[in-house]
Amino acid sequence: MAPVPLISIVDDDDNVRLATGGLVETFGYDVETFKSGEAFLSSKSLEKTKCLIADVRMRGMSGPQLQEHLLRMGTKIPVIFITSFPLGSVRDQVMERGAVAYLTKPFDRDTLENRLQLALERE
Repeated sequence: MAPVPLISIVDDDDNVRLATGGLVETFGYDVETFKSGEAFLSSKSLEKTKCLIADVRMRGMSGPQLQEHLLRMGTKIPVIFITSFPLGSVRDQVMERGAVAYLTKPFDRDTLENRLQLALERE
């Protein structure tokens, strides 16, 4: 039996982080949630994470900054970005760096599940 993939969620909004985590759990994945990029980077989950869902705009390290940091570390975790403030320039930047998706909140269940499947196929 294959291990259940770990999906890590980084969002500084408690409600969004918990709701997204609960939704991802309904897809059958293990979930870890983090209030900041820094907390994720210092966690034991970093090495086990098969896909990262990160908010674009957060206090401290932004989602794109987190992606850039992971790439500099040589860590190629597939990233799905979520945002309430979609900007084409940010979308283009993170997609050029290899992001799987750039979703506008609120996103629907099927879209997120589909993007997670794509991310795990990449991983």
